[in-house]
Amino acid sequence: MAEKRDGICQDAVCIDAGRVFDSCADKDCFEDLRVYFNERDQQLIDAATSARVRKIDAMTVNIDMEALPFNRGYYSCDLTYCFEVTVELCTNRGQPATAVRGIATAPKKVILYGSEGNVRTFCSELKTDLCADSDTQAQKSMPKCCVQVADPVLLGARLADVCTCTACCHPLPECCLCCCGGLCQPTKDGQVLLISVGVFSIVQLIRHVQMLVPVYDYCMPCKECTPAGCGESPCEAFSRLSFPVEEFFPRDPGCNCHG
Repeated sequence: MAEKRDGICQDAVCIDAGRVFDSCADKDCFEDLRVYFNERDQQLIDAATSARVRKIDAMTVNIDMEALPFNRGYYSCDLTYCFEVTVELCTNRGQPATAVRGIATAPKKVILYGSEGNVRTFCSELKTDLCADSDTQAQKSMPKCCVQVADPVLLGARLADVCTCTACCHPLPECCLCCCGGLCQPTKDGQVLLISVGVFSIVQLIRHVQMLVPVYDYCMPCKECTPAGCGESPCEAFSRLSFPVEEFFPRDPGCNCHG
């Protein structure tokens, strides 16, 4: 039943939304991760005298989740970070550096609460092939694991011989191989590139639930759409930008002053 409060009509409606049942924020340091290259680039790694990492990106996160049998409502989330690494190699003095790309992986495991559910959800968006496996026809009652990853921080990089390398060689997930064309393979001799990476992440377990929420009105945009660059010079657009004070004067993290 609708109520009127402060001149605004308020009603309550039922919505289907994703509720975060549990989450965690973490700061991980992965030391001496091995970077894998395709066969051609691996030959350049073997001949390199020095290596400099120019860029590192988080390509994807492979997520494998299963319910814990001894603790109902809790789930084990096995994560595998896949990093794309761009490296500049130097072989001989006086010659320009050569840029190559490889991938590195790092494992992480968390246990979070995702509540319980014993139903399967059938929706019109899902493929309804009666001959397909029943697990693929419906969404099972497990929660959804979502991982947010900030830009990785490179902490170090070095070349090492394979025979002296003590880094743990993690298997490469299929999703990582697909991202690099499936060409990156381990090598048993020559040199390897080892990197140390810092990662900030948030892991969430989300389940769709029906919730009753207050509704005041539909959110009609009050701003008109203006075509980009319509009757405006670049300098006029620039003049409306605020001066980036914090870029020149970083805020003291210990100061709680406002204003």
